[in-house]
Amino acid sequence: MEMIETILVKNGLVFAFLVAGLLMYASYLVSLKFTRGKIPGAAIAITAGLMLAMLGDKKGIADIPAFSGMAFLGSSMLRDFTIVATALGASFVEIRKNGVAGFLSLMLGLVVAFFTGGMIGYAMGFCDAVSFTTIGAGACTFIVGPITGSALGASSEVIAISIATGVIKTIMVTILTPIIAKRIGLDNPHTAMVYGGLIGTTSGVAAGLAATDPKLIPYGALTATFYTGLGCLLCPSLLYFLVKAVVG
Repeated sequence: MEMIETILVKNGLVFAFLVAGLLMYASYLVSLKFTRGKIPGAAIAITAGLMLAMLGDKKGIADIPAFSGMAFLGSSMLRDFTIVATALGASFVEIRKNGVAGFLSLMLGLVVAFFTGGMIGYAMGFCDAVSFTTIGAGACTFIVGPITGSALGASSEVIAISIATGVIKTIMVTILTPIIAKRIGLDNPHTAMVYGGLIGTTSGVAAGLAATDPKLIPYGALTATFYTGLGCLLCPSLLYFLVKAVVG
């Protein structure tokens, strides 16, 4: 057993890819066999990943030596790489054609999510401007939340709430997207770009579109990626000063 553990530690990243692959395979198998595809495999995989994260301490399952490679696999570098890679396959003609609608959806989606999340936090008793802004940013995405909280000096408790808010949003978007796709006409690049701009969470939009129509993923993920970047710029600056002027 010690020899096996030594091999796994020395080849941590390779083993991490194997674990992630098996987890995805099992998740999609459960989705197909037990939910008949109604709950996307990506949603099941995200939930399973969150449960595995509770096994460790500071780094989740990566605290276990044999699974140390998961820390690098889940790093911000690979996360950003995969987000950028989602733009591959998108048609520049379609992007240019729908640019105005995509921009308007970005602004509307960001503002609505921010103030909705902030008001929920306010109702929970987090009434100061920093907490309001951090939780509101978390409602945009679970990436924007901690970045905003760190920039404004929010407490670890508030940052944790912002991350939890973003994760819940991601899971809900992943599950609900294929269910409501036909009702909202989510079947072409134009609506996919608008949808990605309104919703914002790149992982949730990509997973939801994967269960709807994989060809739409690049368009939805493209505006959702801009949503994350725009949120990181506006939430700790313009939106924070706006909230501070009102809340004090």
